[in-house]
Amino acid sequence: MQSWIKGNIIPLLLLLIAVMLFVFAQRGDNAKAMRVVAGVIVALAVLGVASSGRADEVGTWLASLVTG
Repeated sequence: MQSWIKGNIIPLLLLLIAVMLFVFAQRGDNAKAMRVVAGVIVALAVLGVASSGRADEVGTWLASLVTG
């Protein structure tokens, strides 16, 4: 089950996003659709960092952007 989820969750999420965008666009609510897309992109980025095992390196890089 875990391997199926890892292999299929991203395509399923992208399909869900596409359907939601279509529904919002039909209602003329494009701003809400873009907020949903932005939120999902951020969530997918966090999921990718967490599952890659390189969260420490990414955190160090982000901290170096602030501290120099």
